[in-house]
Amino acid sequence: MLKIAYHHIYKHQLPEGHRFPMDKYELIPQQLLHEGTCTAENFFEPDVADEAHILAVHTQDYINDLKNQTLSKSAARKIGFPLSETLIKRESIITQGTIQASEYCLKYGIAMNIAGGTHHAYTNRGEGFCLFNDQAVGARYLLNKGLAKKILIVDLDVHQGNGTAEIFQNDPSVFTFSMHGAGNYPFQKEKSDLDIALPDGTSDTVYLKTLKETLPKLIEEQQPDFIYYLCGVDILESDKLGRLSCTIDGCKERDRYVLQTCKDNKIPVMCSMGGGYSPNLKIIVEAHANTYRLAQEIYFW
Repeated sequence: MLKIAYHHIYKHQLPEGHRFPMDKYELIPQQLLHEGTCTAENFFEPDVADEAHILAVHTQDYINDLKNQTLSKSAARKIGFPLSETLIKRESIITQGTIQASEYCLKYGIAMNIAGGTHHAYTNRGEGFCLFNDQAVGARYLLNKGLAKKILIVDLDVHQGNGTAEIFQNDPSVFTFSMHGAGNYPFQKEKSDLDIALPDGTSDTVYLKTLKETLPKLIEEQQPDFIYYLCGVDILESDKLGRLSCTIDGCKERDRYVLQTCKDNKIPVMCSMGGGYSPNLKIIVEAHANTYRLAQEIYFW
């Protein structure tokens, strides 16, 4: 059964006119239930994460500054959300959703989180709407529990996974692969184990060809026993923060290829949704919903 982490706290109240599309976190599960792709049984509600799991990735000083609201103004500004106790609780619940989904993957082959993909969070700071790095915490959890030995992070959000790259820069048990827009945020990139920077305007054809030439080689070379997939839909041409030119069909084919490749290689895959900033919310929801439709089709139908 496809298990999906979701909690009502995911949709967080932001100031009027804020550019982050929080409504998508409520609309995606509604759409999946409405169309019959999922039932209530597919969803599970995570609680707050055990701080020890977060501390396996993030520093105590950083966590204390978040909890005590003592981050400097510049550090808080880089995160991009007004800090509050509720926001920090939200981020902890999202992280726990990824931890639990990782465990479900070991049973069912795949599991998902409606939120997450918070790959701009570093060991000691947050950036770009990211406070805790959910997939990094999940990966470290699996490794520490002996549930995985070699993890591959496939980050196909349009923005480089800079925080993830920094967290695992000296950890050979996690291989970080980021395929992203070259001319996009973050403008100071970190060094992933493999970075593929795509030029502005990259089309479906070039995007998919690059992915299909890369992923099988990585799996063959790295022999991962677990994959984290960050499936941001900000690669769409309509995305206001994206700068690539992929269509919704191209984005769907990307997801189909990654999920089918994981299944064919019998590697459990945990999916966090990542970014999506098209002005039309319906496009964001449809592109994300495609990932769930494909997960059901490839794994369970």
